[in-house]
Amino acid sequence: MSGELPSPSPVVVLPILSAVEPSPPMPSRRLPPWLRQNLAPGGGHAETADLIAELKLETVCSSAKCPNRLECWSQRTATFMILGNVCTRPCGFCSVPKGKTEELELDEPERVAEAARRLGLKHVVITSVTRDDLADGGAEHFRRTVDAVRAATGATIEVLVPDFLGKEGALERLMESKPDVFNHNTETVPRLYRTVRGRKSVYAWTLRLLADAKRVSPEVRTKSGLMLGLGETRDELLDVFADLVDHGVDYLTLGQYLQPTLDALPVERYVPPEEFVELGAIATSMGFRKVASGPLVRSSYHARDMAEDGRVS
Repeated sequence: MSGELPSPSPVVVLPILSAVEPSPPMPSRRLPPWLRQNLAPGGGHAETADLIAELKLETVCSSAKCPNRLECWSQRTATFMILGNVCTRPCGFCSVPKGKTEELELDEPERVAEAARRLGLKHVVITSVTRDDLADGGAEHFRRTVDAVRAATGATIEVLVPDFLGKEGALERLMESKPDVFNHNTETVPRLYRTVRGRKSVYAWTLRLLADAKRVSPEVRTKSGLMLGLGETRDELLDVFADLVDHGVDYLTLGQYLQPTLDALPVERYVPPEEFVELGAIATSMGFRKVASGPLVRSSYHARDMAEDGRVS
């Protein structure tokens, strides 16, 4: 989720420990100590929740059952989810509802902008459900939302987008709004794509979308993220790192997959913090501009840390 934090270092790793050999798999429904959180609500949590309810907005924090919601909302930050709360793709890892979608709410961009203004956000992350039912996949709605938020706040803006099914002109239309960071998650390794992301998602499309975003707007920082613990191997991860670097991706996030519902894919392995440290260091050495790697890292968690050097002029 977005947030205002101290100036970032080239590598953001949570927590910092020395690298050791990977630990054996753990039972998928028993959280290891490093994933247990005991945070008191406090701070601005209630204010954030009330504002989101008042403006009738969706957030990925709630819909995706993000483990960092309490922390981020307490700091008066949130990741806005547009295009409704129903997705057209049955991804195995996600808790967002799937099924018949509703008509777009044409005033949603202005409501998102008002929330960002009242929260005082300096960096705003906008994501969405996947809307394969729309002619442009929702690209125009993204563009309008970016424009509205920028006009209301002057904040840096990050978009975390679906693949638009490669619909002609969709990416170009969105990029007219000049987001500061363009994020599209790889999520997992190619071998697991169909299982994790469903039959409509293709690894090659992910790479092409990220490369095309850089081609259309070379000044925009591109970003992608992976979930660990779904059955991927170390060599497969390193191959994906190399592919992303080859396709011009600037920022990488690595986090632990957590099963959000009983119907979602099970966790195959809990990756220990020290292994995240090691993978983050390897990824940085391969050429990423910045890497955030840790069990509770998510695509938009502490996103401003990465975006500090990514402002589009």
